[in-house]
Amino acid sequence: MKRTAAAVKAKDAKPATRDPEGVRRDILTVAMEEFSQNGLSGARIDEIAARTRTSKRMIYYYFGDKEGLYRRVLEEAYGKVRGGETELDLEGLDPVAALERLCRFTFEHHRANPAFIRMVMIENIHHGRHMQTSDAIRGLNQPAIEALQGVLRRGQAQDLFRKGIDPLELHWQISALSFFNVSNSATFSHIFGGDLFTSEGQEILSRHVAEMVLRYVLRPDHLSAIGKTD
Repeated sequence: MKRTAAAVKAKDAKPATRDPEGVRRDILTVAMEEFSQNGLSGARIDEIAARTRTSKRMIYYYFGDKEGLYRRVLEEAYGKVRGGETELDLEGLDPVAALERLCRFTFEHHRANPAFIRMVMIENIHHGRHMQTSDAIRGLNQPAIEALQGVLRRGQAQDLFRKGIDPLELHWQISALSFFNVSNSATFSHIFGGDLFTSEGQEILSRHVAEMVLRYVLRPDHLSAIGKTD
């Protein structure tokens, strides 16, 4: 039987070569969705393979096993938020503006990345077991505390900020205020209504989170600086 030109072309065509780094990125993107939606135990490698047009064998080649992939997804999630913080140019701002920008960034990042929040919640269910084996996550997070410490020191040197503020505790406070907004949005809005989760409500919350942190940090005679950093 005579073959059509299209059939000859399809038969003779060589399969497209996929970029290995692109394949890895695709796997991590889909795995983030799968793990954040279904947890470590509920996530299916078959589903990740199907959605990325690859194979379980290839996934295991890149990441070792399911837990290795999960740990790598955690590292990517933390790397994204810490990478965003390094782009804020906190050292180029006055201390009040720097702290406000950091607060607003953290709130908006968490709001825009609910999968990150779910991944952190899932890892807490596992008592942080996988984070403990990741040198990358420890290395990513320590600079965040150091950057905040630098902002505090500059503010204290200018007599703007109170003395004795622990940068780790302040990081905890900023994270807690921003985290709850996403982690408890479903239950909170079901009980109290969704007004706080409209675009306007979220903007107000974001602004007030920064204001609360600044009121805690600023010396009483400098509270008038709040809201004047634009």
